Amino acid sequence: MTSPVGRALPPGWTTPPVYARYSVQLGKMLDEKRITGTHLAPYLRNVDVQWNNVNTNDLPEMDFNSEDRERFSLRSGDLLVCEGGEVGRTALWDGRLSECYFQKAIHRLRPVTDNDEPRFFRYFMLFAVHSGLFALSTASTIKHLPAEKLRVVRYPSPPRSQQRAIADFLDHETARLDALVAAKERVLGLLTEKRRALITRAVTRGLDPRAPLRDSGIPWLGEIPAHWETERTRWLFKERDQRSTTGEEELLTVSHLTGVTPRSEKDVNMFEAETTEGYKICLTGDLVINTLWAWMGAMGVAPVDGIASPAYHVYEPGNRVEPSYIDALVRLPVFAQEVTRYSKGVWSSRLRLYPEGFFEVFLPVPSLGEQRAIVAHIAKESAKLDELRAATERTIALLKERRAALISAAVTGRIQCLS
Repeated sequence: MTSPVGRALPPGWTTPPVYARYSVQLGKMLDEKRITGTHLAPYLRNVDVQWNNVNTNDLPEMDFNSEDRERFSLRSGDLLVCEGGEVGRTALWDGRLSECYFQKAIHRLRPVTDNDEPRFFRYFMLFAVHSGLFALSTASTIKHLPAEKLRVVRYPSPPRSQQRAIADFLDHETARLDALVAAKERVLGLLTEKRRALITRAVTRGLDPRAPLRDSGIPWLGEIPAHWETERTRWLFKERDQRSTTGEEELLTVSHLTGVTPRSEKDVNMFEAETTEGYKICLTGDLVINTLWAWMGAMGVAPVDGIASPAYHVYEPGNRVEPSYIDALVRLPVFAQEVTRYSKGVWSSRLRLYPEGFFEVFLPVPSLGEQRAIVAHIAKESAKLDELRAATERTIALLKERRAALISAAVTGRIQCLS
């Protein structure tokens, strides 16, 4: 027999449609206007349903009358399938709450025969989603999996005893692979911490561990080498307020400055400007700070000549600072916290760092030669960490590929030893 995914199935396997083995029920539509409090009960949202877990912490509540309670209740062994978001994401309900329901955007699948092991079907759904079976589930711009399409999906189905054996095997093997992935991801976290510690120590303590220290008098900085100076930024930078006459220069964004694109980039550029004429000129080595999101660390040294939107302020470094040293310094999380003290406005979304505030900040100032040595040290040691990170990420990718291949082979009958 040929399976729905085009592979020959072992003898004894069938390909039933979902409706032949499971009832499919879409969850209740949320209507806050009809909440009366007569029978409030917790319900699951799409985001609460994950492959390996169902979140039951701090669930919202809505009213469920007697008919709703019969129609939308959950019991142990039910499958929860996401209609939208990651289409087809499936979890198994374990009955951990005595009463729980589910919102629209989740399908509940409940066995109607004794021929199926729900854990096996969850693994089939994992295979189906990752292999793209639901990628064309709808022509709508918002992908979703309506009940009528889910009901007619055919899936490979061995006898229930074999389904149970396959599910037991996959439970054991995927748990082992997941543990290996988790261990490697902890390594990535340690590498990130090590990089942060490396940079923090280098730009605030220098490279000589034997150098005598003194109190900098700056709370965020603490002790620094005794021979270093401290200086307000007003004596180290001047604001550059040159404007583009054509708008044809390269447009610099937060991702250019920090290597990442935080939500600031989405929030600042809410619409496409008709023209970039009049944008601020920034030259290689200039310190560029996003006025609205400085408190989130949205700042860095320009890697190329270009222009920045009016949402940024541009600061030209003087001859006492090495731009790459400044770039490392302003990336410190503690520095973002420090500039918050000099920002104006209400906390978070309305805080703004204007030049008059930035020019009040104190910075540590080693000699130029020491700044350059610090930058070279950071680059050398970071390259080593980058190699370890890349190797770890490759291992994680291989483990995840192995996990997906194992599930695919098991649910399509290509692992013959399971019975």
